Amino acid sequence: MTPRIETDASLEKRHTFGMTVKTRFWADFVSTEELAFFYRDRKWREVPKGLLSGGSNVLFAGDFPGLLLHPAIYGIDIVGEDDRSVRVRVGAGESWDRFVAEAVRQGWHGLENLSWIPGCVGTSPVQNIGAYGVEAKDVIDRVEFWSPQDGKQHQLDNGSCRFAYRDSIFKNELKDAAVITHVVFRLKKKAEFTLTYGELAEQFPAKERATLRKIRDAVIAIRKRKLPDPRQLPNAGSFFKNPQVTEAAFQRLKRAHPGMPFFRLSDGWLVEQCGWKGFRENDAGVYENHALILVNHGRADGRQILALAEKIRNSVADRFAIRLEPEVTVY
Repeated sequence: MTPRIETDASLEKRHTFGMTVKTRFWADFVSTEELAFFYRDRKWREVPKGLLSGGSNVLFAGDFPGLLLHPAIYGIDIVGEDDRSVRVRVGAGESWDRFVAEAVRQGWHGLENLSWIPGCVGTSPVQNIGAYGVEAKDVIDRVEFWSPQDGKQHQLDNGSCRFAYRDSIFKNELKDAAVITHVVFRLKKKAEFTLTYGELAEQFPAKERATLRKIRDAVIAIRKRKLPDPRQLPNAGSFFKNPQVTEAAFQRLKRAHPGMPFFRLSDGWLVEQCGWKGFRENDAGVYENHALILVNHGRADGRQILALAEKIRNSVADRFAIRLEPEVTVY
């Protein structure tokens, strides 16, 4: 069956920055057969293509000139288990937080610190999403993907995904060469909570009182307090990565700035020190409670957000000799 295709499709409600942009073509795919159609059919073969899942880590600098493909592959299925763990295969189109909620409900441990992160399951390995001391790489068993290059389905185990801080093989060697269809997670049946990170540690001084439900509730409460709801104030989460520096650079910074926090220079301290927290220029701004988050106050376009981001990067580089890396994908 030929997938349904939209022409001049609005993206305003399909990405969390809420820009009033369009894509020339839009199509959902529910299988690799439907996906392959767009790479094999003569009409679509040369059309520029992009992939958009939940749209929570994307900035559009303008209209997309080609075809945006959206994974509509769902399902949360147990594919193996033993006394200690369970392996769960999840469709790329599943809501990430819906999956986390289901894991907590089932008593599967490992995802609770990653509660309330927007987006879909298929993007979790790409960014190696992380929060409160846990990263996706800690729970991913393997990633299944379809290759436009050979038209076949492949899979990579955890070690082959080359996970790093907000990074993976899917952002590098396999960028534009892999469309993730499923992710298999290995989750624990017994509690091994990670409660060493900042505010979460403060919530559970007595670790034995922690439960999956309590940790999820605490993470959600913290995130709601610190981060803007994209439905109320459009944004794409942290616009910049927390920088990683060499030991020598770290010691230099600590001597110059004794009050500097350090855990990959967390929570936008560098940006805040340069005076950007709460800054607004027309409708492009920096969130008042979190300096790494750029926001759209209403009518900002992608070019305005990018211009603000570049000003921030330049000011941090001038003062600290560190060049911030964007975390979002720019189309």
